[in-house]
Amino acid sequence: MWGSMGGWFGGGAQKRSDAPKTAILGLRQTLDMLQKREKHLENQMAEQDAVARKHVSTNKTAAKAALRRKQQHAHSLEQTTAQIATLEQQIYSIEAANINQETLKAMQKAGKAMGQIHQGLTIDKVDQTMDELREQHALGEEIANAITSTSVGEPIDEDELNEELAELEQKDLDKQMLKTGSVPVSDEVANRLPSVANGKLDNGKHPMRREEEEEDEEAELAKLQAEMAM
Repeated sequence: MWGSMGGWFGGGAQKRSDAPKTAILGLRQTLDMLQKREKHLENQMAEQDAVARKHVSTNKTAAKAALRRKQQHAHSLEQTTAQIATLEQQIYSIEAANINQETLKAMQKAGKAMGQIHQGLTIDKVDQTMDELREQHALGEEIANAITSTSVGEPIDEDELNEELAELEQKDLDKQMLKTGSVPVSDEVANRLPSVANGKLDNGKHPMRREEEEEDEEAELAKLQAEMAM
């Protein structure tokens, strides 16, 4: 009754799972006993051999009896050695079968896990997902290009900048005129003026003489204006 109830509650499956371990444990216990018997028989054979050697020249009957017992022990030792070999082979076979069974169970679990992972997963869905990823990547590239290529705020008018720059240059020129009393000449204009070589102008007149002539002309002009006013 209890055995049937154990089967209902999974006890039978547990027993089947523990069967290889139980069998191996029993075989190892028997193997240990046989190995001890093997050692005992070897000792008995050594003892009987010593007895035979002791009486070989003095008591042949005792020596022969010792040899007979030695042969019996040797026969038992052969049987025990064979039994040990058989048990070792059985233990190896059960262990190998148990490993194969556990390996198969692990592979079955792995197969079920892979089936659950791949459930509902098809090549079409994979392709669709990859297409969506590529589209999102392309969109991200377009957004990044738009952000980096567009300046923030209103566009700057280059004409206004040029006009403001010209005003600043004119103000700077005015300041220089107030300080020096003469109009500054740019390099381009200076290059087009007559060059002075060795203190003489191109017309051959000395600069100081030219200034004196200009002063005389201005004085004569002032005198003429005064006479006209009278």
